[in-house]
Amino acid sequence: MPRKLMAANWKMFKTWEEACQTARELVVAVRKDLPDDREVLLCPPFTALRGVSEMLSRQEGFYLGGQNFYPAEQGAFTGEINPDQLLDAGCTYALVGHSERRHVIGEKNGFLASKVAFGLKKGLKVILCIGETLEERKQGEVQSVLHRQLEQGLQHISSATSPEDLAVAYEPVWAIGTGETAGPPEIEHAHNLVRDKLKSILNQAEQIRILYGGSVKPDNTASIISLDNVDGVLVGGSSLSAEKFSQIVLA
Repeated sequence: MPRKLMAANWKMFKTWEEACQTARELVVAVRKDLPDDREVLLCPPFTALRGVSEMLSRQEGFYLGGQNFYPAEQGAFTGEINPDQLLDAGCTYALVGHSERRHVIGEKNGFLASKVAFGLKKGLKVILCIGETLEERKQGEVQSVLHRQLEQGLQHISSATSPEDLAVAYEPVWAIGTGETAGPPEIEHAHNLVRDKLKSILNQAEQIRILYGGSVKPDNTASIISLDNVDGVLVGGSSLSAEKFSQIVLA
C-alpha cells in the first residue's frame, strides 16, 4: 500500500525566515519517529521554497511542493510561476485546484485540467484538489460535483498515469478554515465516491492516494486517516505550527 501523505499548505503565511524556522523545528520533532508508512510534504509560499528546500535536504521522507503553477514553459504571465521554476527550487509536488484557487481566484475545471497535464509532463507530482460547497452538499450534489471535477480535471492525462505521480485531495469547501470538519461517515462516503470515479478514469486507481483536507487538527487526525480510502491529509492552519503539525504527522 502507498504511504500516507501528510501535507502542509502554508498559503500566504510566513516570511522566508519564519518558514525556514518552522521547517527546521518540524524536522527535529519528527525525523526520528517518522513511521515507515508516512511521507511529509511542505508547501510554503514561493518566496520561501529555496530556504525550506535546504531545511529538508537529505531528510528521508520529507518533500517540498508548490501551491500553484501556470501551465506554460515561460512567457509574459506576470506574477505566475512555471513547473521548471518549482523543480529548480527543489519541489517534487505541486497543488492544483485548491478551493481558494477555484472560488477566490476563479479557476475553472478546464484550466485546471491543463495544469494537471502540464505539471505531470514536466515531472511534478500533482495533487488535484476537489470538493463541494455547503450549498451543493445541501442540494444533494456531492457525487455530481466530485465526479465532474475529476472527469474534467483529469481529461487530458493518460489512463496509464503512474499512481506515484498523481494524488487527489478531497476538501469540502465549507470545512476549510471554518473549524467545521466533515464527520467520518461524510469523509468515507466522499472518498469512496472519488475512488469509484478514479477507477473509471485510470488503470491503477486503487493506488492513487486520496487525501482529506478541511480543519484537520492533532485531535482528529488519527480517526480521519484510519478511514477506508483516506491516504493522508492536506492541512492548512494547523500546519503553521511545527508542534501541531508534528502531532498530525505522527498521529
